[in-house]
Amino acid sequence: MSLTQKIEATKALLQEIERDYSPAVFANSFGAEDMVLTDLISKYSPRIGAFSLDTGRLHGETYKLQAQTRERYSNLNFAVYYPNQQAIEQFVNDNGINAFYNSVDMRKKCCGIRKVEPLKRAIAGKKAWITGLRREQAVSRTALATSEFDKDNGLQKFNPLADWTLKDIWDYIRENEVPYNELHDRNFPSIGCEPCTRAITPGEDIRAGRWWWENPETKECGLHPVGDKVRIAAGK
Repeated sequence: MSLTQKIEATKALLQEIERDYSPAVFANSFGAEDMVLTDLISKYSPRIGAFSLDTGRLHGETYKLQAQTRERYSNLNFAVYYPNQQAIEQFVNDNGINAFYNSVDMRKKCCGIRKVEPLKRAIAGKKAWITGLRREQAVSRTALATSEFDKDNGLQKFNPLADWTLKDIWDYIRENEVPYNELHDRNFPSIGCEPCTRAITPGEDIRAGRWWWENPETKECGLHPVGDKVRIAAGK
């Protein structure tokens, strides 16, 4: 399928979501995939809401892009969700500011406070939510469906770019002059919290820079559970 055909299919799906699953909301982490979806939603389905999760530990470049996105796509309704202040204070006071390096359990607790709980608030009361996940991103996503029921959160979940390739993503960004995170030009293909993300070297897996001190099978943040497994969120 050509990129033009994929764009048309994605456009049609977004319009279906806007029509049949209102209120629907798009989770934007300001990664390359999410910027493609931001552009498409702004052009074709602007009544779909959008939100981002500010963990409090994001890169400065991500905040810069957030400001650019709000200015460029002013027809979209962006919301920002933050972690519960008391929960963060308690976690840091009990375990230290960088406790997530100490164990997988500590890291998952940090992700739970900074990402999972705010996500649940962001999608509460919605009929559907949208992500920028792609099948090509990781082995855990090879069976990713374009549409699936999110049993854990009780609503429909859409992954409109599931069959897009990385080349498709960057071809679209360049052809449409879509703003993107400057860190992508510094070998950061996947961008999350600043202390949990590093640049990769040539030949490394595109997600090698996320939680690089852990084994691949533990690299999950809890945002995209499927049964007893967890799919890693793109840029989350």
